[in-house]
Amino acid sequence: MGDMSKTTNTRSSRLIVLAPYAWLVLFFLAPFLIVLKISLSQSTLMQPPYAPLLALDAGWQGLKDFFGALSLDNYAALFTDALYRRSYLKSLEVAAVSTAILLFIGYPVAYALARAPRRWQAILVLLVVLPFWTSFLIRVYAWINILQRDGLLNDALLALHIIDRPTTWLATDSAVYIGIVYSYFPFMVLPLYATLERMDESLLEAAADLGAPPWKTFFLVTVPLSLPGIAAGALLCFIPITGEFVMPDLLGSSATLMIGQTLWTEFFGNRDWPAAAALAVVLLVILAGPILLYQRREARALERR
Repeated sequence: MGDMSKTTNTRSSRLIVLAPYAWLVLFFLAPFLIVLKISLSQSTLMQPPYAPLLALDAGWQGLKDFFGALSLDNYAALFTDALYRRSYLKSLEVAAVSTAILLFIGYPVAYALARAPRRWQAILVLLVVLPFWTSFLIRVYAWINILQRDGLLNDALLALHIIDRPTTWLATDSAVYIGIVYSYFPFMVLPLYATLERMDESLLEAAADLGAPPWKTFFLVTVPLSLPGIAAGALLCFIPITGEFVMPDLLGSSATLMIGQTLWTEFFGNRDWPAAAALAVVLLVILAGPILLYQRREARALERR
């Protein structure tokens, strides 16, 4: 009975370990391989709008013809077409600036949440995530009404005598940054709050006992200890912002052309699935870099411990 129990437990442990790998293979690796194959194809007018297609009934010769027809032409076009280059660079620029703004605004908020009385912290965190209870599209359309020429923002600035006449906010980079910062704010605050809330208060007391002023304690003790939260928040914001489509499309202009919009145009407007697939693969490779760097940093930190 003991050997049978051990065997059963071993099988159960293996199944538990294999479950996440099976999930990744089914919902990440398999779709990625399909997209990769489409990116190596050529655009056609038939259905589906790409070739070649794998004909299993053609045998070995069909397999050879299939692989022989694949090419890297779509990837070459990405590096020679100025439109694609501008889209990628604009996406990285918007993502980097937005993430920096989010960190600049979100860190003080997370710090205040972590230092608030324990009985108020749950309520304050709830207020941070409360906008998520409203539809994402409704929130973006609300910003369209706020930022338009006769919207609430211009009315408030005119009433405060900050401006003399209505300013153009909508269809600008500023509108895109406002919408992105508003939408991704909880993604920056929550990881920072989780890190700051677990910080050992005795370290701050020790720094104060050694004569360090509050500002020095903050920069030499608090900030270094919160680096994991900063890195997690930055990744949670930077990666999805890079592929953002809705906010630059609704709040921005043609000058704010990000890679998500270009991908959508190629896929649905031009029906050039191979080009859209190549855009998606390159975007995935670009975004995988920060994730791998973060994982390597965390692995080294664990080794030091």
